[in-house]
Order: sequence, then C-alpha cells, then structure tokens
Amino acid sequence: MKIIGSVIARLGSKRLTYKNLLPYNGIPLVRHAVQRLIETKLFEQVVLSTDSELIARTCMDLDVGLLKRPPDLACDNTASIPVFRHIVDNYPCDIHLNYNCNFPICEDSVFMEAIKATQVHGESLSDPYAVWAQSKETLYSYGDPMRITAVKFKTNKVHALDIHTMSDLISVHRENQNKLNW
Repeated sequence: MKIIGSVIARLGSKRLTYKNLLPYNGIPLVRHAVQRLIETKLFEQVVLSTDSELIARTCMDLDVGLLKRPPDLACDNTASIPVFRHIVDNYPCDIHLNYNCNFPICEDSVFMEAIKATQVHGESLSDPYAVWAQSKETLYSYGDPMRITAVKFKTNKVHALDIHTMSDLISVHRENQNKLNW
C-alpha cells in the first residue's frame, strides 16, 4: 500500500500575512510540518503543494516533492479536495494524508490513527482538524468538496489551537516554550 503525506501551503492569507512562513520554535510553520511528516517514515513520499516560490524554497533542501499549485487551485475559496486530487494526480497512491501546518503540535500516533481509520472507512479527519486522510477511491468519488464526509476521531495529541492570527501563534509559543523574560 502506497501512502503519500502532504502539506498544502499558499502564500496568501487574509487573516495573517505570510502565515505559513512564520516561525514556530524558530522554524517556518510549513517547513516544520514537512519535517514532521518526513520524520515519521510512514510515507513513501512527502509532497508540498504550493503556489509560492518562496514557500517552495523554504523546503527545497528537504526530501520533499515540490508541486506547483495552479492558480485555479490557489484561491481563497478553493476547497481542499481538488487540491488533494491534484497531489494524487501527480503522486499516485492508495492513501493520501494531509497535515495542516496550522497545528504545529501533532504526535505521530495521530498520523497512524488517520491511516488506520482510512483503511477501514475510506476517509478520516482528526478533531482538532490537523490530519485528514482519504483513500484514492474516496478522493475521486467525492461529492460536494465543501461537505466533508470523513469519519472523525477525537484526539488530545494535537494542540487544539488552529493558528490563523498572530495572537494564536503567540499563544502556541507561550504554551510550549520557556517563559520569555523581557
């Protein structure tokens, strides 16, 4: 069974400019997520899907497939499912797993749980929404891409805060780093 891991990261963010390039523990969020997937050794290939040369260059020295996302898949209102299909079109697999870099704290066991649930149900989504996986069959037979059909599993092995603002990012830092004395 071939399993691909992915991180999708656009340059544009309406709420937090350049969010995917901002640091968590000194490492850009996107790079941190790609490294996490690579480190697990669960995936035959890890892919970064992006519309940004800057984001691609942030990760190009890692063992990651770089996939340039076409403009029609890089809009604010683009659903994730078409982006996932684009990844699987270019990196064929049996199971695709996406790790949302907005959640920098996610244990390896969450990736494993998502893969196992996807093998049984065809699709799974962690809650908090850090990890989303689909079988190839489920991905290509998806109905409304804005209506998620995944089997959800609750986990406490993901930091609950989904980073969308500077305040969110600072909160995650405060909770997971030493106190800043200044």
